[in-house]
Amino acid sequence: MHTTGILNPNPDAMSKMITENASEEFLHSLSNYCAIQGFVEDQFGLGLIARAVEEGISVIKPLGIMIFNMGGRPGQAVCERLFERRGLRINKLWQTKILQAADTDISALVEIEKNSPHRFEFFMGLVGDQPICARTAWAYAKAGGRISHALSVYSCQLRQPNQVKKIFEFLRNGFDDISSSLDLSFEDDSVADEKIPFLAHLTNVLKEISFFPYEQPAGSRRFRSLISAFMRTYHRIPLTADNIVVFPSRTVAIESALRLLSPRLAIVDEQLTRHLPRQWLTSLSIETEAAKTSEEDITVIEAPRQSDLMVELIKKLKPQVVVSGIAKFESVTSAAFEHLLDTTREIGSRLFLDISDHFELSSLPTSNGVLKYLAGTPLPSHAAIVCGLLKNQVYSDLEVAFVISEEATMFRALSKTLELLQGNTAIISQYYYGCLFHELLSFQLADRHPPAQRVGEKAKANEAIGSSSLASSVLYSAELSINETDESSLIHMDVDQSFLPITTPVKAAIFESFARQNIAESEIDVTSGIKQLVHCSYGFPSNGNTEFIYADCPVALFNKLVLCCIQEGGTFCFPAGSNGNYVSAAKFLKAKIINIQTNPEAGFKLTEKTLAGSLENVHKPWIYISGPTVNPTGLVYSNEEIKTLLAVCAKFGARVVLDTSFSGVEFDSKDYNGLDLGATMEKLSSNNPDFCVFLLGGLFFKMLTGGIKFGFLLLNQPSLVDAFHSFGGLSKPHSTIKYTLKKLLDLQEAKSGDLLNAIAEKKELLGSRYKHLKETLETSGWEVLEAQAGVSIVAKPSAYLGKNVKLKNGASTREIKLDDSNIREAMLLSTGLCINSAAWTGIPGYCRFTIALEESDFKRALDCITKFQSIIAN
Repeated sequence: MHTTGILNPNPDAMSKMITENASEEFLHSLSNYCAIQGFVEDQFGLGLIARAVEEGISVIKPLGIMIFNMGGRPGQAVCERLFERRGLRINKLWQTKILQAADTDISALVEIEKNSPHRFEFFMGLVGDQPICARTAWAYAKAGGRISHALSVYSCQLRQPNQVKKIFEFLRNGFDDISSSLDLSFEDDSVADEKIPFLAHLTNVLKEISFFPYEQPAGSRRFRSLISAFMRTYHRIPLTADNIVVFPSRTVAIESALRLLSPRLAIVDEQLTRHLPRQWLTSLSIETEAAKTSEEDITVIEAPRQSDLMVELIKKLKPQVVVSGIAKFESVTSAAFEHLLDTTREIGSRLFLDISDHFELSSLPTSNGVLKYLAGTPLPSHAAIVCGLLKNQVYSDLEVAFVISEEATMFRALSKTLELLQGNTAIISQYYYGCLFHELLSFQLADRHPPAQRVGEKAKANEAIGSSSLASSVLYSAELSINETDESSLIHMDVDQSFLPITTPVKAAIFESFARQNIAESEIDVTSGIKQLVHCSYGFPSNGNTEFIYADCPVALFNKLVLCCIQEGGTFCFPAGSNGNYVSAAKFLKAKIINIQTNPEAGFKLTEKTLAGSLENVHKPWIYISGPTVNPTGLVYSNEEIKTLLAVCAKFGARVVLDTSFSGVEFDSKDYNGLDLGATMEKLSSNNPDFCVFLLGGLFFKMLTGGIKFGFLLLNQPSLVDAFHSFGGLSKPHSTIKYTLKKLLDLQEAKSGDLLNAIAEKKELLGSRYKHLKETLETSGWEVLEAQAGVSIVAKPSAYLGKNVKLKNGASTREIKLDDSNIREAMLLSTGLCINSAAWTGIPGYCRFTIALEESDFKRALDCITKFQSIIAN
């Protein structure tokens, strides 16, 4: 194949495409900046060849070879990079020099060099071997010299051809704008072997699904099944998905386990304490009698990573929980692990063993004594394995962790704790590591050996500490996710997630965030965009003292604020009609809580009178306000209403958590013009220094990205910044998520038609959904509260309260009298529809329904509501 390129004669094209502060690593930056039109290589006259390469990729057979005859004026590195960034291995077959035609004007190239860091490549005569730039060549030619340029013949073959073809097929179908961001050039083959299959997998995901499906908080069942399959295949450990809970990081896993168990004393490996709450590491209340029965602070003692020293500490201090790593020299055999198991069994301690440093995602994993032990012996009921996946080749800061427990009670308790404290683990991270596990499993031949026979557990453990009584009570009463079997097809109107179609700009930003290389820090810095957004949307002031804190999701940030409230000796105040999971999380964290009653006349919104009356005798109040959009009711606070509430809070010196996570999708906004809080907050703060407002938010809900989450928090109170950070353990969003977000914020600020139109369409759809659901509910005997925004509404089952209904659960049948709490179970067992009851909403009589479902699921949900009416009637 022989392709020639015609150089763009207009130097302005280059100056438009290359920014003044372009990176010095210009050849890399070529792949990092989208061309205004066509291919980025158009700037060098290689656009036609770039097109030929991409068309060739679409038609060539997997093992086929493409031959290109290339003029070398743009420079050998640019020519070769054209191929390499598209996933081609190249071999230079032949090279010569040819004289530049005397009547060819290269002044355009001189202008391009003047406006960019790039240098073209010419030679003096046919024998010169040192390249000269276009400016020097132009001067030399003007003085009568002859100039030449290289002519090379390249052989090109696709590396991982099937995956590369999938990637380019995806880009051709509506994503041409991001093709210039693609970079499939790798110096290390192991990096290519990891990244290219994932990008191909990601294109399949983005092409085939219109939204990210609901996943249990314990982790994607597919991901957990892949982990268990890897353990069975490579290590012969017979695990299932129901033995594995997925966490955002091992730090989050360890802290969650400690909060669940709430031990008086825990001994933790010194290498695993860095991100634990500072208070746990400074408390010394292990001696007093009061401490032995108290459910207050946990005391953590650090221990060296050496099993004999750890065992000695365990025997002397008799902790309720032990979190240990294992030294490298002890990891080859199972002796150290067995010693820890035996000691903790005798003491009655619960053991969490971290194997992160010794767990390899490899087709040839090295010997691991812990995994060898588990192949032959079940994991004792008092022990669990913690493993952080840290060793991927491509994204050094992308972490996911999992906990293995063969005790069903602990599996369920950890899952529920994760849901309350974190929500869930970022789905894209699970996709990434899932792809690695899948590749390794595909590499293995089918195992023809019978599964290994495990001997029984050595001896029953002494009674190990279980969930604290408070944690058990909260987890039992909280309306958390319903555990689904593989076969079930429940409809979830009980989760705060959008299942509406993901917009094209969002898909493009997600793919680009993973496809790029050499991303500059400024390209993932979302602070200026968020500052602009909260200023425009809420008039929220920020200055040099404002701390911007980011996390995987808003719930993680909310829970750190609850801990700040507890440390300050404050009382957390929730209006009736708040997010039920947030209320349960505050109880789980042992916060002092009061509920503020709200009235149906005000749509269950806070009013000046109800708030002032509730705060009269409250010590150090912290007020939670979901606004301007209220979750779960879908009503909206006006600017004046919020200002009035803040004035009341300032009077009592309250801290205010203004949760905007559910705002930004108003479908009936004729009376809403946004918030403008700047002047009000400044005035109120100056009158009472104890008063402050924390702005909590989540951008991806506003962008309706369906399953991808991001939380932010603005702290304007310097005294609380240190307190907030002292709790550590915050799971930070990965750089790819921040890149995606920045891209979307930039599009919004530029008023990109594609993004704004897509968001407007979704708002219109939500408005239509609300009307359909309201009509169906009212026809079926429910009283619906008017809603204006968000993705959930509340309704009262007036026609059903007090009615008897028979429920079939498996083989058993029982009859219950319906009330505003058990109606959730009744609807679930009789129709498969999941809603939240009044126990979740906090509003007597009112249940919650979310409306951002996939189209067919929404129709099924309406049918379930009608079906339930028929069941009750009959």
